[in-house]
Amino acid sequence: MEFITLNNGVKMPMLGFGVFQIPEHKAAVQAVNDALECGYRLIDTAAAYFNEEAVGEAVSASGLKRSELFITTKLWVQDHGYDSTLRAFDTSMRRLKLDVLDLYLIHKPYGDYYGSWRAMERLYREGRIRAIGVTSFWSERLADLFIHNEIKPQVNQIETNVWLQQHRAHEFMSRHDIVHQAWSPFAEGNNNVFKNGVLQQIAAKHDKTTAQVMLRALIQRNIAVIPKSSHKDRMISNFDIFDFSLDEEDLQNIRKLDTEKSTIYDEMDPEMAISIGSHRIHD
Repeated sequence: MEFITLNNGVKMPMLGFGVFQIPEHKAAVQAVNDALECGYRLIDTAAAYFNEEAVGEAVSASGLKRSELFITTKLWVQDHGYDSTLRAFDTSMRRLKLDVLDLYLIHKPYGDYYGSWRAMERLYREGRIRAIGVTSFWSERLADLFIHNEIKPQVNQIETNVWLQQHRAHEFMSRHDIVHQAWSPFAEGNNNVFKNGVLQQIAAKHDKTTAQVMLRALIQRNIAVIPKSSHKDRMISNFDIFDFSLDEEDLQNIRKLDTEKSTIYDEMDPEMAISIGSHRIHD
């Protein structure tokens, strides 16, 4: 496993396991069990994924030392604001069965996320969170957040894949010592990405799969990544990316695939902002 050091000195695995779209309890427990058996030590969940309890159950039953694990969860928009964030954090910690969380992220940049950030700064100072960050913050909002608060985010988790490579956002985060972590590294399979000719050619060259090539390309750009799969054989394959390197020609050919547009949804669409910002996950 390769690690990246956050701007507060905490070390985070470059490769983790995401549990987005696995809300069913038994399936989520099994997926996390399998991931831990395959060697994953970073598990990424969120209140809005409805599987924090399953993650907590699997982690508790794993027999692994707490110090070996890196657990991330996220605060949903509905719970933004200072006091609401403190309550939501306690709820997540009960579900996860944890005393200390490794990384807490603001899930989306809507509502009173300033109040949330100040609550998270408090939790960080109290030692209840080892690192704090955000998700889906475009560079303007990320800059606005860190210049008006005391603690700079350690991580910004944004959609990053071959169709949306985020080179400008990555340069900005690197310049300000904020780790870039990729969600949806396979673009949810859109545009038949696993059968793309360029990626297939690079995969054949290295005797790897197109999925492995996509993950390796991100890690070589110093981007942490959290692929998700419910299939253990794919978990094993996704984990097997540390025994090869892409050369400059490979990386340049991958860069040519960049459309600079999401194939999932447009975060600049005001209707999407309304939909996400008003979505409720509890009463």
